[in-house]
Amino acid sequence: MTTAPLPPAMPDGYSDWLRQLKTDITSARQRAVLAVNAELVRLYGRIGHDILQRQQSQAWGSKVIDRLAQDLTDTFPDMRGFSTRNLKYMAFFAQHCPDSQFGQQPAAQLPWFHIVTLLTKLHTAAEREWYASQAVQHGWSRTTLELNIKNLLQQRQGAAVSNFTARLPASASALAHEALKDPYLFDFLGLGNDAQEREIEGGLIHHITRFLLELGAGFAFVGRQFRLDVAGDEFFIDLLFYHTRLKCYVVVDLKAGAFKPEHAGQLNFYLSTVDAQIKAEDDKPTIGLLLCKQQNRLVAEYALSGIEKPIGIAEYQLLRNLPESLEHSLPSIAEIEAELTGNLD
Repeated sequence: MTTAPLPPAMPDGYSDWLRQLKTDITSARQRAVLAVNAELVRLYGRIGHDILQRQQSQAWGSKVIDRLAQDLTDTFPDMRGFSTRNLKYMAFFAQHCPDSQFGQQPAAQLPWFHIVTLLTKLHTAAEREWYASQAVQHGWSRTTLELNIKNLLQQRQGAAVSNFTARLPASASALAHEALKDPYLFDFLGLGNDAQEREIEGGLIHHITRFLLELGAGFAFVGRQFRLDVAGDEFFIDLLFYHTRLKCYVVVDLKAGAFKPEHAGQLNFYLSTVDAQIKAEDDKPTIGLLLCKQQNRLVAEYALSGIEKPIGIAEYQLLRNLPESLEHSLPSIAEIEAELTGNLD
């Protein structure tokens, strides 16, 4: 029986060098992908500008766009971006984003169909800039971007009642405030408004991916009904998370009814216990998030004013109850195509 020869011994430092090479190669590949995407977006912008210019100077009609789509597709069969619809998106991009910027955010940092989503799902420059910035910062997929727009994330983020300004250093207060929202949307659970706390809690764990998406970037799940032992007495935290950007534990307490001031006192106790028993020396102070079916914001503010630990209070919705006015005011894809077709005739 022959044995395979042992690999030759490597000189000192080889492992570290190999690790660095792998990192460098991965980074280079990522930069190459981003560079290709940026060049593609710039190309689409130039084509869109050309279409608009010829529309104005030569009275191009929609049949010219159809012919252009066919000719480009025939010439570049390995490229999928030259359909009639996509050429109209290019013109729409050039018309509504002539400098190829969403505010301070270069459009070329986003994939093309992220750009199409921003243009077709939102109708103000400020909204497009905010969602573009968030998409780049957090690496949102197109599906996540569409979901966050549909769920009006911009209006909800940072809207929770909290005492963070008084209980956290200025450097952490703003980030913690932005990490919470109000209301939270749990319509993906399929539960009615009469659902009890354990039903909601179980549903959130069953749909943990959707729950983490709704919580936002940075939340890492630690445990459900997390046990605390205080001198022989047992207490159980509904949900425990760790926030990777805030560098702290986050205790989530669920209430099936309306907020009551005593809820804040109970959560304050949980936070003190986690800080004493679980938090590491280099962790930041634990924060609490109290989720209730409804709240009186002034009562919540008064309740938190005398609480020692940093706590945010927000409502959750089991059934969607957000205004649909935005959705009805935005152009559909068909309307955009009709508008562009009309302009090109």
